Amino acid sequence: MLGMNYRLKDLQEKNTPINVGIIGAGQMGRGLISQLYKMKGMTPSVVCDIDINKVLYAFSKSNINENDYIITNKLSQANDAIKKGKIVVSEDKKIASQVEATDCVVDATGFTDIGAEIAIDTINNGKNIVMLDVEADVVMGPILKKKADQAGVIYTGSAGDEPGAVKEMFDFCEALAFDIKVIGKGKNNDVDYSCTPDSIRDYAISRGVSPKMQCSFSDGTKNMVELCCMANSTGLVPDVRGGHGPKSDIKQLSQILSLKEEGGILNSYGVVEWVNGIAPGVFVIVSSDLEFIHHEMQYLRIGEGPNYVLYRPYHLCGMETPLTIARAVLDKAATIVPMDGLVCEAMTIAKKDLKKGEKIDGIGGFCTYGTIDKRQTAKELNALPIGLITGNTIMKNDVKKGEIITYDDVLLEEDSLLVKLRREQDKIWE
Repeated sequence: MLGMNYRLKDLQEKNTPINVGIIGAGQMGRGLISQLYKMKGMTPSVVCDIDINKVLYAFSKSNINENDYIITNKLSQANDAIKKGKIVVSEDKKIASQVEATDCVVDATGFTDIGAEIAIDTINNGKNIVMLDVEADVVMGPILKKKADQAGVIYTGSAGDEPGAVKEMFDFCEALAFDIKVIGKGKNNDVDYSCTPDSIRDYAISRGVSPKMQCSFSDGTKNMVELCCMANSTGLVPDVRGGHGPKSDIKQLSQILSLKEEGGILNSYGVVEWVNGIAPGVFVIVSSDLEFIHHEMQYLRIGEGPNYVLYRPYHLCGMETPLTIARAVLDKAATIVPMDGLVCEAMTIAKKDLKKGEKIDGIGGFCTYGTIDKRQTAKELNALPIGLITGNTIMKNDVKKGEIITYDDVLLEEDSLLVKLRREQDKIWE
């Protein structure tokens, strides 16, 4: 990202900013709105949310006043307003990609079914799409990237989200020809698989996030989804289902995440992993077969070897997304995208005993949580990806708490774009 500051400053001086459409004014969207409005050479030209008050709240905290925006669901008014330098606020998410001036759209909703609609609308309108919606990416990322490639636009995940931050480190290490042993992220609390939006409601509100989002953190699903995204973009896989999740600090990490015969916990290298104790950081563990490289790493006090931890102690979530937007628009390059087909899945596990005929919820809900495993294993088990669950998913069979929910166990919303895209993807990459 070297030199991007100068390029954005040049756009500012020429009065040709990158126009960004943002869909979703929750926690991630709010940070992105503030950052974009502050930056040079970029602007949040359209912000959409079904709850306009969320957008206006974000504006109030971003020094955007009433004279700076208009509220409309009409495309013609939106186009005229942007020409006059106004920000458009709309309840209609389609406005973001339909507006003539839009260069890039960001999906900051976190809902897989809505993410499917946003991505397809954006691609069909010939605009670049940035997915802060990692939940959607791990379900249908390959087919969305394929459609974006065919349309000549960029489909990408975001810098600042943990998968994007890890991918930047992975690319750095791979370019330098290090032997990459482990990649991963931290988590700052123990997993509570029985967590529900109700059980953590007060805690979530105190943190300024929705109970649904906090539940997805606390029950580990978000963690598994992010590991899936890392796996799908690098080819690395979990050592065991769900990962080991050891407690560790940075000093101990290279030893703990080494092979069992080396005194660690791993069965093999080339894995993705999560660690309780180093959040909000991300890491890559590397080695080399060259003596002088070991000498240099030890001289630079990276570690004692033979494995070395490269650690980034922060990720700035939506605040870094503008850099991905700029890269997509200016360089036609992605930050993080899935490989040719899925490498891993976030499989669905019953959070409680589920009964035939019961309507269930998915990520961050009362009924299920997700865990990572290899795509081939999930396929053999016929395991249901948790991101395919919508508000109209119904149980066809009884499933006990802690058991894997399969495709045979549920009645999916087959008419939804989400399910149709996943079916199309599975036909291509069987």
